[in-house]
Amino acid sequence: MQVITRGTAIALCVIATSLSVDAQRPSTDWTQWRGPNRDGVATTFTAPSAWPDTLVQKWKIEVGTGYASPIVVGDKVYAFSRRGSNEGLSAHDIATGKELWRVGYDAPFTMHSAATRHNQGPKSTPVFTNGKLLTIGMTGVVTAWDATTGKTLWQKPASLPVPLYTSHAFSPIIEGNTVIFFVGGHDKGALTAFDIATGAQRWSWAGDGPGYGSPVVANIGGTRQVITVSQTKVVGVDLTGTLLWERPLVVPSTNNSATPLVAGQTIVVSSNGGPVVAFTASKNGATWTTTNLWENADFSLRFSNPVLVGDMLFGMSGRNAGQYMGVDIKTGKTLWISPGRQAANASIARAGDYLFSIEEDGDLVVIKNSATAFELVKKYKVAEGDAFAEAVFSGNRILIKDLNHITLWTLS
Repeated sequence: MQVITRGTAIALCVIATSLSVDAQRPSTDWTQWRGPNRDGVATTFTAPSAWPDTLVQKWKIEVGTGYASPIVVGDKVYAFSRRGSNEGLSAHDIATGKELWRVGYDAPFTMHSAATRHNQGPKSTPVFTNGKLLTIGMTGVVTAWDATTGKTLWQKPASLPVPLYTSHAFSPIIEGNTVIFFVGGHDKGALTAFDIATGAQRWSWAGDGPGYGSPVVANIGGTRQVITVSQTKVVGVDLTGTLLWERPLVVPSTNNSATPLVAGQTIVVSSNGGPVVAFTASKNGATWTTTNLWENADFSLRFSNPVLVGDMLFGMSGRNAGQYMGVDIKTGKTLWISPGRQAANASIARAGDYLFSIEEDGDLVVIKNSATAFELVKKYKVAEGDAFAEAVFSGNRILIKDLNHITLWTLS
């Protein structure tokens, strides 16, 4: 007979309590474009009682060129980048930045002369699911990788560059047992779902060429659907590839880069240089219709995506060389607007009562959540320019990808 003493019982109780707490603790994984819920919200970041004057750089590593955001899974950071003509994926220890492995394939690519400053990519952020990583490169090569070893599980060949100037920047999304990409050329693209396990094509929709923006999946009007901005319109496609509804963009463009935002049944979109538009989509019998809710011409999202803070939409307008704005999500009314000349491009995130903006010159701007005014809290230098990738927030670790490097910053 095994005798359990009082001390042993207390120890077992402590272990059980610890395991229970660990099981309830939110994951610090950042598994896809714009975070766990694809909305730019950092759910595991805890703001300090007082913001430090400087951040602490834990490590900085050279990983290759490109503007794909890194992703975090457990104790690993994954980077999708280019070295010469090789496009590849690398895994790194999150504590030290040490490279664990790197794999890739040959993918020579020549930028259009009008976009050479944006470099040769890649620009599409990987997505992680069930031990697999899925990517699309600059020439349209779609690959499934084993996240433990880097082994190629399946691969689809290159397609035509899309759009015309800087090629594939659409970040994939997982839905059920499929992964969804926009593949093909700027005038022959197709929104396509592949089986994650085998790479078999499950469905496709080829009604318009793709822009740069990435999709979301949401339940709208009682139907789960993929919502994405193409070159000339915004569409809702069901999970068999059937077009449910479409509506033209106010300003069609091959450079549409904003990801749609869904708040309840409200869909918010913007084209490159066009206004932000909010609308609903609903089904009456067999027919879908969309209804405009509001339009804000001052809130023009060029290369930036907004976040939702309660009833306020926060983001950066491309007007006046970059202005931060707060907009009422219900009415479209501008609540406040910052002075101009903030930045030409910024990646936006939210954590609790704070908003974060990684500006293209490498500044991290911390802004207080306010429905009445622009309230700057702190500004930190986190990169030496070319900070076009979305920042990654894993707990209180902030990962920044510039043109060639990933840097890990912490508050202390």
